[in-house]
Amino acid sequence: MKTLDEFQAVYHLPLPDLMFRAAEVHRQYRDYRDIQRCALLSIKTGGCPEDCGYCSQSAHYETPVAREPLMSVGEVRQRAEEAKARGATRFCMGAAWRSPKDGPEFDRVLDMVRVVRDLDMEACVTLGMLSASQAERLAEAGLTAYNHNLDTSREYYSQVITTRTYDDRLDTLKHVSKAGIQVCSGGILGMGETENDRLLMLAELAQLDPPPESVPVNCLMPGTGTPMEGAKPVDSIELVRLIATARIAFPKARVRLSAGRDRMSRELQILCFLAGADSIFFGEKLLTAPNPTHDADADLFRAMGFDVPAAVSTGSCRTALPVTVSSCSPCS
Repeated sequence: MKTLDEFQAVYHLPLPDLMFRAAEVHRQYRDYRDIQRCALLSIKTGGCPEDCGYCSQSAHYETPVAREPLMSVGEVRQRAEEAKARGATRFCMGAAWRSPKDGPEFDRVLDMVRVVRDLDMEACVTLGMLSASQAERLAEAGLTAYNHNLDTSREYYSQVITTRTYDDRLDTLKHVSKAGIQVCSGGILGMGETENDRLLMLAELAQLDPPPESVPVNCLMPGTGTPMEGAKPVDSIELVRLIATARIAFPKARVRLSAGRDRMSRELQILCFLAGADSIFFGEKLLTAPNPTHDADADLFRAMGFDVPAAVSTGSCRTALPVTVSSCSPCS
C-alpha cells in the first residue's frame, strides 16, 4: 500500500474482515505471543524550544513539567541495568531538544549509547532533528534505532507544530536510514486530525526505503497547560482500525501500542493486540506521562492466557515473554 486510496480501502473494510486480515499478516511474520514490553527514560526533560501543541515539555507553554538537565552517563547506566534486570533487551533515551548540538552533551549521549550496548542491550534514542554527520556518529557508537515521529499528515502538520516543517522530520529519517540505523516513526491520535490525516501519515511512512522498523501508535495524553489540554479521547474503534491497517501495511514492523494505555480498558488493549499491535511500554511513567502499573500489565497478560514475565510478578530478572525497551514516544 502506498496511496491514500489504498489505505482507505483497507481501513474501511468491515471490522471482522479487517481484523482477520491483520491477524493473518501478523501470524505470517511473527509469533502473536511475542509482545515486546518497552520502557523509556527521559535523559533531558523540559525546556524544548519547539511549539508542539501536544507536548508538556515545550518552553512555549506553562506546564507542571520541571526542567531537568542532561543526565550523567552513570545515571543512565544504572537505569539501563535496572531495566535489563527486569528483562529488557532494548533501552531508549529521550531528550527534549529541537536538535542536539555538537559538543560535550552530544558526546555524552554517544557515551550513553555505548554504555547500553556494553550491557548487551539494543540502544535507541530520540533527540529531535539530526544532521547526517550526527546520524553517522550515532551509528558508529552502536545505536540500534532512532525514534522520530511524523505525528500526523503533511496537510495537518502546521496545526500541530510551526517551529519545524514536515520535510525537516523526513530529512532526519533519511539521515538515520542512510547511516544504517533502524527507523522508528509513527504518529499521535486525538489532536483534532481526521481519519484521512492518520492514513496519509501511514502512506508517507510507506514511501520510506527501507520501511520503518517500528511504527508507534500514540493516543494523545492531554497535558495541563498545552493547547491540546481539552482534547477529546480517541474513538476506540478508530484506534483498532488504524493499528490493523498499520499491521497490514508494515507486516515486518513492530506496531507499538504506545502512549495512552492508562486510559484504555483491558478489553480495548486486547483488541489492539488482536489487530496486530505487538509492543507496549512497561513502567508507571512515559517520559512525563502516566502509564499502567506492572501489576496491571501482569493481569493483562494473564487475561490473554500468556505467561507472565517473572520480572513483573516476582521481581526476578528472568522473563517468559520477550521484553524490549523501545523508543516510541509522542515527544520526538
